[in-house]
Amino acid sequence: MPDPMPGASVRDARLDVLRGLALVMIFINHVPNTAWEGWTSRNFGFSDAAEGFVFMSGLAAGLAYSGGFRRASLWPAITRVWGRAWALILVHMTVTVIALGLTGAAVLWWGLPGMAEINNVPPLLADPLAGFLGLALLSHQLGYMNILPLYAVLLAVTPALLWAALRAPLALIAVSVLVWLVAGSLRIAPPTYPTESIWFFNPLSWQLLFVLGLASGTAMKQGRRLVPVRRRLVALSAVVVLGIMVWALWDDLGARLNAGMFALRDTWLPDFLFDYDKTFVSGPRLLHFLALAYLLSALPIVRRACAHRAAWPLAVLGRHGLTVFALGTVLAFAGQAVKLAGLRVGLDRDLALDTAILIAGLGLQLAVAMVRERAAGRQR
Repeated sequence: MPDPMPGASVRDARLDVLRGLALVMIFINHVPNTAWEGWTSRNFGFSDAAEGFVFMSGLAAGLAYSGGFRRASLWPAITRVWGRAWALILVHMTVTVIALGLTGAAVLWWGLPGMAEINNVPPLLADPLAGFLGLALLSHQLGYMNILPLYAVLLAVTPALLWAALRAPLALIAVSVLVWLVAGSLRIAPPTYPTESIWFFNPLSWQLLFVLGLASGTAMKQGRRLVPVRRRLVALSAVVVLGIMVWALWDDLGARLNAGMFALRDTWLPDFLFDYDKTFVSGPRLLHFLALAYLLSALPIVRRACAHRAAWPLAVLGRHGLTVFALGTVLAFAGQAVKLAGLRVGLDRDLALDTAILIAGLGLQLAVAMVRERAAGRQR
């Protein structure tokens, strides 16, 4: 939903900066129980950085690939999208193996058996052969490693989505909303194996955020907005965002509002519309994210802040999102091991230790992103 870019060669700084900010918050949340996780976006509303990451992934796909689907020959454009999807799968598999290696090292070399009891590792130890098959099929995902399989599945169907977005964007969004409603109402989601559960990020539900981003990116590529800036919409979005922030931060008021919302959930209405379920992108989460996304895209101050040189580190992280996310996932596992080691000496939510873990992890991610940035500059 951001404003159109001035030209095809101009990159909107907001996409890079906001994606970089989402990656920072994802990393912080993936090293749980730190003193800093209370300051990430999920504590000030119903949605979190995951919604932003998926939406902006769709936005980036619309910007990057929609031009190829306006040509007579579609096969080169299709193979380009599928090549990216395959790259995501390879990155996911690589990161999974490294994370399992870190888990093994933490248990065998550093005496931290607790690492084998978290992150969905126990099913692999209980039945390794079934676990290996589940990993290969993407039906068994380690903890905090659920986004890339979702992203790969969504990219696999992106050619069809782009074809529809270029011809009938409103119809595409209507179908996407219908799929979201049916999946949430009937609890339809891909199963996991060997554990009997469902995908944490249900593609049938999360596709709505991706499609909205894809339609927005396709519109931006054509020099227009999917949803125009209107003062009333800006005011309404601000009221929703601020109201939900008060709801989330004011415990007594939040408890009363939750009680009223859960009463609606217990009626004949679809329950996922009135809870905080992340798997099915519940109604409150979706409402909060859409209001926040529209507000950020419409306010001029956001554009100016993202274009400021002080936002450059976030922009670099955002421009190399896949590399940063993969490295951040591995470093988060290492950070979890350090946290477990700290618990043995009584350092639970220790500000100094938590700060050191996060600064070291984010610093390494920024350093790698800067190397990638310089290499990309030399290629250009």
